[in-house]
Amino acid sequence: MNKLELDPRWTVVFAGDSVTDGGHRTDPTGLGDTYPRYIATALGEDRPRIVNAGTSGNRAVDLVARWSTDVLAFDPSLVSILIGINDTWRRYDKNDPTTVEAFEASYRQLLDPLECPIVLVEPFLLAVKPEHAVWREDLDPKIEVVRKLALEYDAILVPADVELNKLAETVGAATLADDGVHPSAAGHQALADLWRQYVLAP
Repeated sequence: MNKLELDPRWTVVFAGDSVTDGGHRTDPTGLGDTYPRYIATALGEDRPRIVNAGTSGNRAVDLVARWSTDVLAFDPSLVSILIGINDTWRRYDKNDPTTVEAFEASYRQLLDPLECPIVLVEPFLLAVKPEHAVWREDLDPKIEVVRKLALEYDAILVPADVELNKLAETVGAATLADDGVHPSAAGHQALADLWRQYVLAP
């Protein structure tokens, strides 16, 4: 898909887990303190309606369960999805793994009902803790699923894992996310900048 020019009449929905959530339900703006707010701020007043549909702790299957009420109900003009790190994390902290096949099946259930442009953001992990090296064997195949689906569904791919890890070589991984998963303010700004770089037409 080509880059997009956002129409102010559009509704753009950001779906995902805690990386997207940012406490948006108790935020008067409804945006939360994460990359959707940074994107909205950069777009200025003449921007589309921005909806934050992130829920902390979600895996892909959890997004499927709330997709109709939290995303489709807004009749979105554009949907941006960032999901997958909890599908990996729960294998290591709860012994509750999500297979690559189950992850892909859930992701397809998110994409199939959409009748609008789609943005897929790679789930990402920054190597802050020693155990993160082991997590890669679980996460990398899921990132490959997201890349494959972006091609198949003609979605715009934001290569967040690639680009944030590249940036981490310069500024340090912990600067972007002190636990490797949840971005700092600098991490959310970097993610917002990547989203705009890959999604928006110049």
